[in-house]
Amino acid sequence: MPARALDPAGVALVDKPAGPSSFAIVAQIRRVTGARTGHAGTLDPFATGLLLLLSGRATKLAPRLVGLDKRYLTTIDLTATTTTGDPEGDVVERHDPPGTLDLDLLRGEIELPVPAASAVKIAGERAYKLHRRGVAVEMPLRRSIVHELDVVDRDATTATLDLRVSSGTYVRAIAQALGGHCVTLRRTAVGPFSVDDAVTPELFEPGCLLDEEEVLAAL
Repeated sequence: MPARALDPAGVALVDKPAGPSSFAIVAQIRRVTGARTGHAGTLDPFATGLLLLLSGRATKLAPRLVGLDKRYLTTIDLTATTTTGDPEGDVVERHDPPGTLDLDLLRGEIELPVPAASAVKIAGERAYKLHRRGVAVEMPLRRSIVHELDVVDRDATTATLDLRVSSGTYVRAIAQALGGHCVTLRRTAVGPFSVDDAVTPELFEPGCLLDEEEVLAAL
């Protein structure tokens, strides 16, 4: 790889819109910088919010960033479950919403099935590819930690939750455990980094990159 691909170096805080994949956003930023570009954790296409993208020689910071806690805001439809735990899946069951939400069972260390539409490998193949082909598989359990979980809004059919979780937690799995599915999902923070300081992909320019020292000082 040519040396020029190592510059510009730094970490971009990007506010992903709903629709494109995280890898499409990585490619968009790479076209602007012309440098090697990676990420410190993806978001589902329907989700929005903070992506940490690493440019140039700063890609070596990935091991320091991928394990950071994440904060999300999600609105859950409590009247239906879907095959994917989000609005892109087929409805599995419709039901009346629960009168109360027992969130205590979902705080602390939890163990929930990984959603079928995920990147986890089953017998060497990505689960989402099997799901797209209609192959039914038993999904493994994923252990994670829910540090904070609070209801910030509730109406007759939905609940909006604010939660801070360990890396690798599937918010869609939490929605399914509550008998619903995520209608919206927004990542508001990754470790000490906030979406309030992010730029949209269209507004990104190399000058937006945080240098390595600035990133390491924040950790």
